[in-house]
Amino acid sequence: MAMTAVARETVFALRRQIAKIEGTLPERLAAGARPDARADIDVRPGIAPKITPEITILRRGIAVAAPDAFLRTGVERLDTALSGGLPKAALSEIHGAETRDAGAVAGFALSLTSLILRQEPHLPVLWIGTSEIFREAGFPYARGLHGLFGIEPEQLLFSEAPKLVDALWIAEEAARMTALAAVILEIRGSPQRLDLTATRRLHARAQNAGRPVLLLRQAGEAEPTAAPVRLIVSAAPSASRDTIAGPLAGSIGRPAFTVSIGKSRTALPGQFTLEWNPDEHTFEERRQERTTNPVAVVPASGRRTHPAPASGAVLAFPAVGSPAAGDQPSRPQRPAHISPRRAG
Repeated sequence: MAMTAVARETVFALRRQIAKIEGTLPERLAAGARPDARADIDVRPGIAPKITPEITILRRGIAVAAPDAFLRTGVERLDTALSGGLPKAALSEIHGAETRDAGAVAGFALSLTSLILRQEPHLPVLWIGTSEIFREAGFPYARGLHGLFGIEPEQLLFSEAPKLVDALWIAEEAARMTALAAVILEIRGSPQRLDLTATRRLHARAQNAGRPVLLLRQAGEAEPTAAPVRLIVSAAPSASRDTIAGPLAGSIGRPAFTVSIGKSRTALPGQFTLEWNPDEHTFEERRQERTTNPVAVVPASGRRTHPAPASGAVLAFPAVGSPAAGDQPSRPQRPAHISPRRAG
């Protein structure tokens, strides 16, 4: 009988540990709560489970947070997939697979910054980067900041560091400051110094200060980090501009981003196409992708309706001594470059 009780306690302890790893608490299921319900659960040994509504699980296991601890993008499906949105007091990664995606990654980060400054309108944002990434991708345009994102130029501060170790030190010191609305750290590639230990320090500083830290990874690999969320961003084709008479053919509409959930402690992988409304400063999801381009990349020839033949089928200039147009040659001719050479 005693051995049975010990075995039960061992099995229950193993189930509890597995539940913590998977993010499903056995007390939550035993209490009859819905899988999608928000609850605060005390899982300390010897204490009866206690459920408090309006609490969202931030991390698999026992860490919980209130709904206002998330930055909602306004896109219902994306916010639901992220269990409320991006965590405010945390490190979040935004990846660009290639260097040419740097503009899209920066634009998406500025869109999130616009949402952050809506809640903290009187605080600045610090953008930190190395000299390498600023030479490669450039700086945001001040007039465009206000026109597209509603960000005043004086609200966005820049810090250019000559080396990565200096950029990490600045980011760690800035992440602990509550006088900043957010901290953005932009890195190119996959440097060894940006390891799990460095990201743990950034994440811990963000948690203590209650401020978001956005890590922009340009042309970097998806490596293990302490960030709860990793989003992979690239440019999406813009839809046509909407007018009173309908979509304007051949025009360029709002900025669009393809956002994929690369890693999340509370969500499954997914992909979304988001459009940024520069007038309302909000995200909108676009469900249907445009499959064809209404504007021809290369126009057809002006003399005929069909495109020109493939390269090499038509000679640009007739060979020297060739017969006139419309005449038939008297004998087979060979190109000059393969005719036999004269000797002597």
